[in-house]
Amino acid sequence: MAKQKDRHVMEALGKTRVVVENGKVVEVGEPQTEYCPIFDKVRGIKKFTSKTAKENIEFRMKDFGIFTEDRAIEMEVFVGFGASETFMTGLRRGLLDTCVTACDGAGTVITSNPKLAQGMGSRISGLVETTPIPKLIERIQEVGGIVLDPKNATLDQLAGVKKAIELGYKKIGVSVTNAKDVQAIRELEKKHRVQIIAFGVHTTGISQSEAKEFIDLVDMTTGCTSKWIRGCIAGKTIAQFGTAIPIFATTQCGKEMLLERAKEVTDPILINTMKLPVQPDEKQPRPLI
Repeated sequence: MAKQKDRHVMEALGKTRVVVENGKVVEVGEPQTEYCPIFDKVRGIKKFTSKTAKENIEFRMKDFGIFTEDRAIEMEVFVGFGASETFMTGLRRGLLDTCVTACDGAGTVITSNPKLAQGMGSRISGLVETTPIPKLIERIQEVGGIVLDPKNATLDQLAGVKKAIELGYKKIGVSVTNAKDVQAIRELEKKHRVQIIAFGVHTTGISQSEAKEFIDLVDMTTGCTSKWIRGCIAGKTIAQFGTAIPIFATTQCGKEMLLERAKEVTDPILINTMKLPVQPDEKQPRPLI
């Protein structure tokens, strides 16, 4: 039997398309944006280029084993209010029964293990395509991860939510990247009378019309380097967490989950009432697309 191909595609560092095959970066596109305050703060990267994207992915391969069977799957907090951090807190504090997330080498994964939710999601960028890494899938299963499709490592958040509902979960967190999926997820929510908390991720480059629809459907979303999420959020957001790469809560349950997350953030926190969004020029990623 021919060995299955090992291929992973990620959009990272300014939405640069990076392809990894058999542990090597084999293709790197051009960044669509230039600067992100998170990468500047964490890795000192001042400007995105194909070279910085390639080096960063190679660093992640070496640092925590992304795209390998030895990948770290239960990890420390990476950012204050990311989707995986928020779901980790939601699971810990009983606001969620489970969450539907994505992991390189496994695809869509359903888990109620807070540390696993955090470890799988904390340091991946927009995962576009992945192939199964059997040993990694086994390790994920051993610590309470349900891999949607172990044979193909399919990335399908909608099918992941369906599966979570079939398994009897009632309060489900899910990371989502497009309006079409969230629309279908909202229909499942009504039909099965469950509660689904949708967290918008990887929104850079989303169109104006989709951004408007997306904002109306999710409970919270990251602003990423999205011109339109940031541009259309005024009047729709009831809480904002962070100012450089802001997370916007658009529903009461989104706000409550992020406030719950705030309790576990160890850095000092300012809570204030004001007109939202707050996006100081000097702190923003650029250019917004």
